[in-house]
Amino acid sequence: MTRRGGNERTPLIGFKRHLRPEVIPGDAVYLMSEHGVTAVRGPHLAALAPLLDGTRDLAALLDAAAPDVPPARVAQIVGQLTRCGLLDHRTPQDSAAEDSAARAYWDLAATDASGTKGAVRVVTVGDPDDGGLAAACRRAGVPVARPGLPAALDLVVCADYLDPRLSDVDAARRADGRPWLLAKLCGTTLWVGPVFRPGAETGACWNCLAHRLRAHRSAEAPVRVAHGEAAVGVPHAGLPATVALGAQIATLECAKWLAGHRGKEHDSVITLDTLNLSSRAHPLTRRPQCPQCGDSSLMARQSARPVVLAERHRTVRTSGGQRALSPQAMLDRYRHLVDPITGVVKEIRRDTRGPDLLNVYRAGHNLALNPRHMTELNASLRQESSGKGRTPLDAQVGALCEAVERISGRWQGDEAVVRGSLRTLGPDTVHPGDCQLWHERQFAERARWNAGGHPFHQVAEPFEVDAELDWSPVWSLTRERHVLFPTALLYYHAPDTVGRRMVRADSNGCAAGSTLEDAALQGLLELVERDAVALWWYNRTRQPGVELTASDDGWTADVLQAHRELNREVWALDLSSDLGVPVFAALSRRTDRAARNTAEDIVFGFGAHPDPAIALSRAVTELNQMLPPVLGSRPDGTGYACADPVALHWWRTASRDRMPYLAPDPRVPSRTPLDYRRSAAGCLLEEFHNLRRTVENKGLEVCILDQTRPDLGLPVVRILVPGLRHFWPRFAPGRIFDVPVSLGRLAEPTPYRELNPIPLFV
Repeated sequence: MTRRGGNERTPLIGFKRHLRPEVIPGDAVYLMSEHGVTAVRGPHLAALAPLLDGTRDLAALLDAAAPDVPPARVAQIVGQLTRCGLLDHRTPQDSAAEDSAARAYWDLAATDASGTKGAVRVVTVGDPDDGGLAAACRRAGVPVARPGLPAALDLVVCADYLDPRLSDVDAARRADGRPWLLAKLCGTTLWVGPVFRPGAETGACWNCLAHRLRAHRSAEAPVRVAHGEAAVGVPHAGLPATVALGAQIATLECAKWLAGHRGKEHDSVITLDTLNLSSRAHPLTRRPQCPQCGDSSLMARQSARPVVLAERHRTVRTSGGQRALSPQAMLDRYRHLVDPITGVVKEIRRDTRGPDLLNVYRAGHNLALNPRHMTELNASLRQESSGKGRTPLDAQVGALCEAVERISGRWQGDEAVVRGSLRTLGPDTVHPGDCQLWHERQFAERARWNAGGHPFHQVAEPFEVDAELDWSPVWSLTRERHVLFPTALLYYHAPDTVGRRMVRADSNGCAAGSTLEDAALQGLLELVERDAVALWWYNRTRQPGVELTASDDGWTADVLQAHRELNREVWALDLSSDLGVPVFAALSRRTDRAARNTAEDIVFGFGAHPDPAIALSRAVTELNQMLPPVLGSRPDGTGYACADPVALHWWRTASRDRMPYLAPDPRVPSRTPLDYRRSAAGCLLEEFHNLRRTVENKGLEVCILDQTRPDLGLPVVRILVPGLRHFWPRFAPGRIFDVPVSLGRLAEPTPYRELNPIPLFV
């Protein structure tokens, strides 16, 4: 009679429960599994495989296999199959009590669930339907902790992952170190996870998740402003089946956790769309600067250090100039930042209005704006972060970088600040008027300016040198030391500490890049570009034309053809100023309405770069970026995909024939990129310092603020050059009046009252 045997010292040996052996004589032993088939070959294996059914210990196997399989061979085969993960060893008690299907499941999960490690406590926040979670856990064999008794895991059910009461739950669990699983069982989309693990070296906390979720729900801002946080909520939705489904998924995750299974899903929010049954994992990572689970001093310490620029990377040449990383490498490195729940960018999507050649991609709400009501939500051409480029990849990377740039520049509360007044803080403070550059008459007429409601044209209150407000350190590359700027000039939506808005932050000079040096160059180029645009626009000077296709590789010709097919004409102007950097404007108008004296829908884009070909390419790609809102326009002045009143008035009334400054100056020949001196810089750092020295030679100071956020890692800077002009209406004395005269464009400065009354609106 065959001896079965088996005890704790001599366990029973058998194939893992998720494997079923099929012996094909003369061929192999096939191990059948849900995940595939494993073929195993070897002498005596066909004879031994049927005996590996989990009912025999090693001694019994030796008896049963004799005399066909030598004892040494039995031991060898068992050892090899065990090392390959195909066999397991169990006690008779395990075999008697086990659910073979459940054991097969845990085998497939590579988890030893022979003993559940602790109990779960079910907690509800608010009044959500928990789908009978406690009962579901018990049916699944998951112990439920009784009140007052310890638990190994909390299962917390809520109706909204931003319920403020979850902050208290998170604080309590961080205090006692108990992990907790969060779940939302209501709605058409179920949410389960992550498992928050207080004290873990890598895990995020609820506050890390809440920080990301709040940024994605900016459309709720008008409701919060009007009624407060408690008013933000939606009706509960769900069916008994969907709630029960969510409860079962949450129960499963508890069972896996208590069994010791650890996977990427436990660091993710898992969503299940119950309408189409699609699921998705949204990975969550810790924010190193999180004030609850990280080091909230990281940003302040970063600002306190000198900004050191160095050529750290070998550069690659792209259609946008020199970069440290190719567009594909940039997307690969930072793609994880794109996620509708745990990312900082919800999505990157193509703008489908217009031909594909436009290559315009959107990346969600522009966080430099802070809409307080519906009008402001839709009142700007810049309401979304977007990207442009000669290729779809260029545009996708551009959209991602612009979105991260805006997010990085938003006030988050961990920035370095010092409280004081301009008068008391000393000579290393910079008067905000040197950057904002509003004219005294604009202050006097601020009620009229602000009545228009356009976010770009709001005039702040006059600055008071004795006002006590927050200031932040910025590294002056010119002085080689820190200087202080008003915090509200550096970060979007920084708190108003004096009760009067004397300072406003905007995105002028902000840039993201593949390295800090790359970002610094792009930020300084933007300042130079917008200064040149302001000199032209508000003085309405005639500028030379530029031959768009003079030295092009064919891409520009394709763009021009695409515009012609839309009944549009494209031309370019040279706006280059005294700073010596090629700056161009590309403009496009409708040609099928000019004869009827109706709207020409004129749009424009600008570009600056030491390489004139790249500067021109940038202007054309930005022109394409600005085109989609007018493509649906109708002759009666309707159909525009934008509610900006200034832009609408422009599109409906602007005419190249009636506004000569929009057309090339007929008195001078058109220029080509070959007419400009090309930069000889061999790297990003050299290119930046060449431009910096040019700016400093005009008596201007160049300052840099590193706004790179530790949780994002994508380099972002703000470049400040007090005295350079924004292309929004900023009419203080200075370059806007003086430079056109010094360049010979005008015989004398334009009187204030004769400046272009149409403020630039992009």
